[in-house]
Order: sequence, then structure tokens, then C-alpha cells
Amino acid sequence: MAKTRKTGRPSAARRRILAALLLIVLIAAGAAWWKARTWLPDRQDYPVQGVWLSDDIGPVDWRLLRAAGADFAYLTASEGTSTRDTAFAAGLKAARERGMQVGAVHVYDLCAPADAQAANFVTIVPRDKDLLPPAIRLDIDSRTCPQVPGEAQMQSELTTFLNQVEKHAEKPVILMVSSSLEKEYHLAARIDRNIWLEQDFLAPTYAGRPWVLWTASKRLRLNAATAPLHWVVVQP
Repeated sequence: MAKTRKTGRPSAARRRILAALLLIVLIAAGAAWWKARTWLPDRQDYPVQGVWLSDDIGPVDWRLLRAAGADFAYLTASEGTSTRDTAFAAGLKAARERGMQVGAVHVYDLCAPADAQAANFVTIVPRDKDLLPPAIRLDIDSRTCPQVPGEAQMQSELTTFLNQVEKHAEKPVILMVSSSLEKEYHLAARIDRNIWLEQDFLAPTYAGRPWVLWTASKRLRLNAATAPLHWVVVQP
């Protein structure tokens, strides 16, 4: 008569093996999490590096930011037709005092009139030849209407906006294009401006042409700020 095999709880040895494997997984996950928070691109690959600060970043210790290796800072100055960062002028002054180059960012509203957005930007950003080229943040979710505008309408309004901002800045802008917006509008192929792309850790290729700036990490943690920072590198 065949014997039936009893089943029960794993043996003590098997439980120890499972516990050890679980511990290894937890340690690896913790190391990956920490690496993601502290990772910076290699200086040998990208000698010039900096930061993009949103208007809700909170207090910034510019001394620590400079010591961490930020050669430049892009500060969000305006958004849409009416939002302005009241701390922009103070940030500009503080960054320059630490020897950093500074540029201004406008977060473009896909649905707002171009003239009003340009007026908002030029009201807060001074005409200063020493400023870096203005950067225009373009993302599919940066809009005040439920549906994205058509390609022709969007490109027409954006071109009007760019012309006015570039007249004020006296230099071409940089288009900071998200992957979702590029997928929708293919701006990199349609508007002849330098491109700023974003993708954590791996250099992006979604624009189909070379970028000049790359947001290499959107989650960098430094003692210079309480919130995560957007770390940016320049194409060598």
C-alpha cells in the first residue's frame, strides 16, 4: 500500500533560507531607493551641471546648492497668464552671489492666449543680457482646458508667444518638452529651437534630435532644500 506524504509547515532550514532571501530583497530595494535619491550624472561625462527650481520648492540654501556642484540654476518665474513667483528676484540675486549662472522658466499653458502669457513672463523677468536663454516648459498636463488644442492652433499660439519672449530676452528660447507633449505635437521636428528633455537616469531620445539640456533626475535629495530637486546637465 502506497504511503501518503505528509505536508506541513516548511522546515526550519527552509524558513531560514526564505528569510535570508527576503532580507536580501529588502536590502537591494533600500539601496536602489537611496541611489535614486542621491544619484548624480558623472562629471566626466557631463562637466556642466545645474538645477531647475519650481516655484513651490520652498527655501533654498544657495551655499549648499553651489557646494553640491550646481553651476547654474533655472528658476520658474511665471506660469500661464497670471501666476508669478514672487521670490524670483531674490533667487536670481542669491544664485548670482554664489557665482551661478541663472535662467528663467515659463510654464506654458496650452490653452491660454499667447499675448497674455508673454506679458506675464516679461513683467517679472528683467531684460538682462547675462541671463541664460529663457526656457519654456511644455507639458500635456499644463493646461486650463479639458481637451488639448489642435496641432495648428497650438503651434500658432506658441510661435506668437516665442516671438514676444525672444524679443524681450534678445536671444532664442529653449523648449523644455515632456515626452507626452512631444508624442502629441512633435514639436522637436516643427519648431527650430534648442531642446531640453527629461528622463530619470538614462539620456532621453524621444525628440528624435540632440538635446542641449537634460533633466537627469527629478527626485534628487540634497541638504540644500527640503523638497526633491530637478538636476540638469548640459550636453558636452
